[in-house]
Amino acid sequence: MNIRLDTELCRIFNIRYPIFLAGMAGGPGTVSLATAVSNAGGLGTLGAAYMEPEVLRSAIRDIYKQTNNSFAVNLFSIQATDDNTRTGEVQRELNNMRKKLGLAEMSGEAIRTPNHFEQQFAIILEEKVPVISTAFGVLPAHMIKQAKAVGIRIVTMVTTVNEALLAEQAGCDAIVAQGSEAGGHRGTFDISNRPMGANIGTMALVPQIVDRVNVPVIAAGGIMDGRGLVAALALGAQGVQMGTRFLTSKESGAHISYQQKLLASTEESTVITKVFSGRPARGVANEFIEAWDKSGIEPLPFPTQNSATRDIRNAAAKQNNPDYMSLWAGQGLRMLTSGQSAESIVQETINQAQSILFK
Repeated sequence: MNIRLDTELCRIFNIRYPIFLAGMAGGPGTVSLATAVSNAGGLGTLGAAYMEPEVLRSAIRDIYKQTNNSFAVNLFSIQATDDNTRTGEVQRELNNMRKKLGLAEMSGEAIRTPNHFEQQFAIILEEKVPVISTAFGVLPAHMIKQAKAVGIRIVTMVTTVNEALLAEQAGCDAIVAQGSEAGGHRGTFDISNRPMGANIGTMALVPQIVDRVNVPVIAAGGIMDGRGLVAALALGAQGVQMGTRFLTSKESGAHISYQQKLLASTEESTVITKVFSGRPARGVANEFIEAWDKSGIEPLPFPTQNSATRDIRNAAAKQNNPDYMSLWAGQGLRMLTSGQSAESIVQETINQAQSILFK
């Protein structure tokens, strides 16, 4: 098999190396991390799902100041509205956790989560971002048409072959095949019939998607180094997406207590849970997850659960208490390093892949 690192994906996305940074929203994915990956030859991605519109605009402009290379902005493509039918029940359980952190109790008052998706997308168009990537579904047809009209490349995360086919039919330029090893939120489009998302392993998922679509496939889930990159290419992918590997990098925005917890964890430390956000996501197990699971209470749907738990997660971060933070991470935790630069991680990954392919 003739495996090359300069894949068609590199040409399409105007990058030197077939490495995408995962769009890690909520803090870990900083402007400096995205620009460092782009400057190192990969595709840096800004996880913007929770950003206020003007904060996003400012971040995009900061990226343009720090790199001349291609980059992406990642959003959640989902028309989610708040469901407050059980908010009182959920808040009563969360109040037990608030008490441990010294927080005021919350009532069952309806939660209203702001939805900035359309404004975020409009800013991406206005600022001429090179690439937009999405989780939880494809962009609506009118948005895809608008993006393509101004030359923006579109990437969609998928967790099944059927989702990949939908993404290709919608007009995506590339597809991220997210295996169950991946950290953070499951990219599954519809969780109504899959409460914990579709969880097919990367090794099984990638070749099945490659065989059925004609656009480049990017492998994601458990890929931490050059060995994972070569394996993904051997399976027919044209590149990889890495997130967890960068969580403890010098440029990471992950809280120091979060990073310390990851560095002390193993391949057995993570679980898939809905308790923080209402959508299934993989992270390191902690007291919050264990206490919630013991309660037997079903989390509220996304985004309501995410809004309901935000004060707890924020307070835990201020108190350096990882037991009540969402510690999103994949399963390759033993391969993490502390304080390594993002540029070094990219170059080390490429060097290792080259040594395997060309020795």
